[in-house]
Amino acid sequence: MNAFLKKYIVQIHAPVRTNKGAVRTAENYITLDVPATWGAMEKLYDSGKARAIGVSNFSCKRMEDLLAIARVTPAVNQVESHPGWQQMKLRELCESNGVHLSAYSPLGRPGSPAFTGPSFLSNPIVISIAEKLQRSPAQVALRWGLQMGQSVLPKSINETRIKENFNILDWSIPEDLMSKFSEIPQIKTLRAEFVVHPQGIYKTVEDFWDGEI
Repeated sequence: MNAFLKKYIVQIHAPVRTNKGAVRTAENYITLDVPATWGAMEKLYDSGKARAIGVSNFSCKRMEDLLAIARVTPAVNQVESHPGWQQMKLRELCESNGVHLSAYSPLGRPGSPAFTGPSFLSNPIVISIAEKLQRSPAQVALRWGLQMGQSVLPKSINETRIKENFNILDWSIPEDLMSKFSEIPQIKTLRAEFVVHPQGIYKTVEDFWDGEI
């Protein structure tokens, strides 16, 4: 992230915190103080030091809790979102409250140690749509995200794939094919086991995601 973005865009990276001076490990996480934390974010916004403030990895429940006390509505909620984990309930909540949904893993990040489970890019529905449109499964996934109204943030160090990822703006997925995405099994791949600890506040991944898993 360059200096411009650091100065003008500020987000709560995840709904976790530790006591001051504590090591950031699962057993030391404590409940996020939403009013105090968001109040500090709003002060940054009021001062002009942040042009926009937002959150990341907030579930529906956490978004509802935040919206209930926010004076400044969060500009964005950045989450895992792709055809294999479509986040429809969260998407509707964000849209109805003027919060933009941004996907930091629009391709599911296959191979990343933080993500588990099968890659939706090999799903027969995705492959079939890609073949009909003469596009790659990755392009289809990114285009789906754009047509759903979210921003997509793919990552790659491969020049060919980077160029391919950019080539999604001058075509669209027809409505009849878009409807097929609802048939794809939904599997959350960012489970965040790293926040779970028997003596911690989050004893299961379901606790961390408020059961939305």
